[in-house]
Amino acid sequence: MKSLSRTAIAAGFAVLSLLAAVPASAQGQETLPNYVTEEFGHPPASIPSGALSDDLTRAVRTVFVDSLESSAWGRDQNIALEEIKASGDPRLAWIVTDMMRFTWRQSFDDALAETASELLGVTLETPHRWGELTDYLIAWDIPAYPGYLDTKRAIFTNFVPGWERIFIEGEIDWRLVSWGGVPIDNRPYDRTEIPCNCIPAADNPLTSSAEDATWLKDDDIVFGIGINGEYRAYPRQIMEVREMVNDTLGGRDLGIPYCTLCGAAQAYFTDEMPVGVKRPVLRTSGLLSRSNKVMFDLRTYSVFDTFLGKAVTGPLADRGIVLKQATVVTTDWGTWKKQHPETTVLLERYALGRNFNFREGRDANGPIFPIGDVDPRLPVQEDIIGVVTASGTPVAFRRSTAMLALREGADVSFENVRLELDAGGIRAVDRDGSDLGSHQAFWFAWSQFYENTALWKP
Repeated sequence: MKSLSRTAIAAGFAVLSLLAAVPASAQGQETLPNYVTEEFGHPPASIPSGALSDDLTRAVRTVFVDSLESSAWGRDQNIALEEIKASGDPRLAWIVTDMMRFTWRQSFDDALAETASELLGVTLETPHRWGELTDYLIAWDIPAYPGYLDTKRAIFTNFVPGWERIFIEGEIDWRLVSWGGVPIDNRPYDRTEIPCNCIPAADNPLTSSAEDATWLKDDDIVFGIGINGEYRAYPRQIMEVREMVNDTLGGRDLGIPYCTLCGAAQAYFTDEMPVGVKRPVLRTSGLLSRSNKVMFDLRTYSVFDTFLGKAVTGPLADRGIVLKQATVVTTDWGTWKKQHPETTVLLERYALGRNFNFREGRDANGPIFPIGDVDPRLPVQEDIIGVVTASGTPVAFRRSTAMLALREGADVSFENVRLELDAGGIRAVDRDGSDLGSHQAFWFAWSQFYENTALWKP
């Protein structure tokens, strides 16, 4: 069964189509890998398909919509929740756990947890019940019922204004989306000096020379980017506060998300858009998908899959926008500035006086949000270098193994991809030496967004 570290949930803090309803046979336990059933057991034997009955539809509305609209919980809600529990329909556990993310009374949370655990046939093992239940739902791939998104939208938009344009149909699996504990960052472009109760992006940040960046220590981690011969360092100390930067480097516009939860800094080109499409301005939505930040475009409210750079809802999804990646080199400041002395670096003030180290602190014992099952070929938080080959095959290189091999002069390659050392970090290049847009990430994050990823072995 699951360990506490896999299900621990922080109090403060998707790339498949929404599965409305599928036959129970399609969800049969025989389709689940052995490592899933070994950890989570077997899913419910019977999962209905098709629409909910009229009575169940009314019960769902009474519990999850009417109670929020009236800001009251009473006899009608208790009766309706008992009806949901008695239905035995595991699909309803999704909306029950969605409400648990926002519960404000222990008795209410207790009732919801009991309902969801009975629907799924599981005995809860930790006090972090929302996370544990959601892990089961994800691992077993329990489908959602028709109309699930409408109910979920009603819950989420009741608690966080600004999400009305976010929760729409698209190429995103809304089952996997949860609240990260913060509001949306929808401040105007290039006005990111305005204080907010959000994870505050930085637009067009000011920089200094390496020589003037005396506040940085040589062993501080930075994310280095080089475009057209121009180099810039984004200190992790800043990125753990900002998590999103819209910048211009080497004559190219970039959107640079950093997901603290999955150890991944990425850089997307946001210029050279099709005719009629303005540069996307990337922001943090306050939502997560399997412990990965959900970003959106401020101009159109189109949601992007942060890991893939693909627009999955809204006007940009309609236009088929997929952002191309530039390489991000994760390294230390001393090595980066030695190899790239001409580098610029963001000013210290963008850290807002904070100095978080989530990797060794908050996240030290594993993911703090639900992620369901994880490909067991590597440890959950193993650092990998991820890239997609010319044939479209995603491949992950175990960073520690690849680094050792490269330092010994060995060839580290897969299909057309070849790794090389860069300023104390690693980048992936093509056979001709051109950049392939690689980055570092935790294994759990890479493997869940690239489910069929290859794993390089020396």
